[in-house]
Amino acid sequence: MVKFSKQFESQLVPEWKEAFVDYWQLKRDLKKIHVLSNNTTANKQQQTSFPNTLFSSLRNSLFGHQHREHGAIHVHKKLASSVSNEDMYETELAEEFAETDHAAHEFFACLDHQLNKVNQFYRTKEREFLERGDLLKNQIEILVELKNALKQQRRRSSSSHDSKEEVSISGTISCDEESNRGKTGEEQGKENKTEELDKNEPEFSDSAKPDEMGRSMSVKREEGRMKTVSGRVINCQGKNLRIHIPLTNPSRTFSAITYLLWDDLINQSSKKCGPEGYRLHINRAKLHHAEKMIRGAFIELYKGLGYLKTFRNLNILAFMKILKKLEKVTNKQVLPIYLKVVESSYFNSSDKIMKLEDEVEDIFVRHLAEDDRRKAMKYLKPTHRKESHTVTFFIGLFAGGFIALLAGYVIMAHLTGMYRPKSDTLYMETVYPVLSMFSLLFLHFFLYGCNIFMWRKTRINYSFIFELAPTKELKYRDVFLICTTSLTAVIGVLFAHLALVAKGHSYAQVQAIPALLLLVFLLLLVCPFNIFYKSSRYRFLCVIRNIILSPFYKVVMLDFFMADQFCSQVPMLRNLEYIACYYITGSFNTQDYGYCMRTKKYRDLAYAVSFLPYYWRAMQCARRWFDEGQTSHLVNLGKYVSAMLAAGAKLAYEKESSIGWLCVVVAMSSAATVYQLYWDFVNDWGLLQFNSRNPWLRNELMLRRKFIYYCSMVLNLILRLAWLQTVLHSSFSCLDDRVTRLFLAALEVIRRGQWNFYRLENEHLNNAGHFRAVRTVPLPFHEVDEED
Repeated sequence: MVKFSKQFESQLVPEWKEAFVDYWQLKRDLKKIHVLSNNTTANKQQQTSFPNTLFSSLRNSLFGHQHREHGAIHVHKKLASSVSNEDMYETELAEEFAETDHAAHEFFACLDHQLNKVNQFYRTKEREFLERGDLLKNQIEILVELKNALKQQRRRSSSSHDSKEEVSISGTISCDEESNRGKTGEEQGKENKTEELDKNEPEFSDSAKPDEMGRSMSVKREEGRMKTVSGRVINCQGKNLRIHIPLTNPSRTFSAITYLLWDDLINQSSKKCGPEGYRLHINRAKLHHAEKMIRGAFIELYKGLGYLKTFRNLNILAFMKILKKLEKVTNKQVLPIYLKVVESSYFNSSDKIMKLEDEVEDIFVRHLAEDDRRKAMKYLKPTHRKESHTVTFFIGLFAGGFIALLAGYVIMAHLTGMYRPKSDTLYMETVYPVLSMFSLLFLHFFLYGCNIFMWRKTRINYSFIFELAPTKELKYRDVFLICTTSLTAVIGVLFAHLALVAKGHSYAQVQAIPALLLLVFLLLLVCPFNIFYKSSRYRFLCVIRNIILSPFYKVVMLDFFMADQFCSQVPMLRNLEYIACYYITGSFNTQDYGYCMRTKKYRDLAYAVSFLPYYWRAMQCARRWFDEGQTSHLVNLGKYVSAMLAAGAKLAYEKESSIGWLCVVVAMSSAATVYQLYWDFVNDWGLLQFNSRNPWLRNELMLRRKFIYYCSMVLNLILRLAWLQTVLHSSFSCLDDRVTRLFLAALEVIRRGQWNFYRLENEHLNNAGHFRAVRTVPLPFHEVDEED
């Protein structure tokens, strides 16, 4: 049977852990009472005679019930302050607890503190969710009004003339000089720069008849600081509104830039503007974006309400369990008295959350799921995939196959002398890059599976941080299965290829095998059929697209986390570029493996590949600075610029090995290393806090053993110095230089795997510090004051 403390820790909301009952502290206080009680009982047994013991037992049997009627404790309720309606509870001991009296006072003081803390947090979150619920109700009303207006316009258009063009609500831009400066909601202030639903938003006329809504509209042009991509003011049913949609993709970004240019044209020609102004449109696609945002906000609200219900139920259970333990230790009847207070306290007696949850379900079913409750529940209550033991079986099967094939490949390579300093150059230049690329890729993927395992074990909510769908996210067993299966296939194919070469087959006969292996993996990656984790593959491709087009996509945690992974996979990217060049240019026909390094444009492309990951990451920092306005993103951008300069110096030194370039490499690489180490330890990991209660670490640690953090910092420092190999030219005397470079590249991948854990740990603790357990989704419609 699982202990309640472990069950409690596994079920609580990780980001709200500090707000839950501190069950472990209460158990420690109870243990003090238990120890003192045992000592007191032992002393009394030595000093008490049999007649006194008999008399004491008779007295307890005759009058003990009378004491229980009065109760062992009294719990007082009082207001926290004159301006607050929050109740505070304080327990007074009505009976003496003998030598444990002081410990009992401490225990009940802690218990009262936990109850008051739970009540206060519940009130705060309840108020927050109720306010969010009111906002979303208002949003859905506006959305329904706009959709009804669009439907009416579509019916009128279809009845008047048969048009194939997309129906939209039309209006005009007025040319008065009034400035409208709106204010966004609190949650919007935390988001990135946003854009409106259309280039020019309509204003529903108050005097318009209901059946003509959507046809008579006008918009007031904004000036001053609102002449940005932040949106314009419209009027709908007597409410001044601003419509926002975040700049999350290139089309919206270009649309915002177009708006800036268009707004300048309006300003320049305002005097020439006629009474009808310019035409504008809101079509169904625009409203679809707003509906998608509102749907996401409802899902997050419903998730938060579920968390609050879990918060209430677990805390009630925790109070009940600890009070039962107290009764066993003290042999005093306190459970009914204190549990009655807990059950009547605010966090258990309030039913506002239950009502709001029912309202959210009803609204979601009616307006966002087309009256289909089953469809609505797929959004609101997604079912998690169950982990199967079949996956574990195949992991073991393919792991065994991989180890056997790897042993055979190593023996075969040793017998043929492929990896010795004077090895088969053609094999090392054409086949070995394929092996190196797959080795680095799946080593990285394996470490990601280890990261998932550790994140789950330490209760780090990586799914929330990465915004992964609970029904589609990869579990660590899935990652290990992909790794073992893929590596078994890769080593098996390359073992067969090496065996054919060893038997005397020419490279012209077998050189297509590595290319076909790479082609099969690329086809599996883009396979449109719902096999081989389709949702995860497509999510990966979307992230790659977001990284490549970094300045034009809103940067989220998963995007810049993945871009950081590419910064550690530069050797893999260079191998991929070389293999693509070798086969695409037709060099494999003549077996001219040096063509790609002799041709200037391909050599320059190889250099560009070395810079691309740092460039992408720098562009992401620039975009985040543009969106959020925090100078820390510019400082982070400088880190990647220094890395690019260091990489350029290394490439120049490889091309021209001179003392001057060697000095430049040492200077640039040293500066970049210090920069990166500082950012790793202080910003990414949150360590090196001098005022922390854990020396040189931070106050909150997810791992119990502190020495692991110190060892990780030292290891990160050592692995960051791998660039010294460029200066020292160190290598294994019995192996080819390419094998040494693969070993160093693998060390960098291992360093990144270690970095990943502490980076997510720090992000999780930041979320927990602000009790962020659900995302704040920006809303499309924002009401503004008329005088603004």
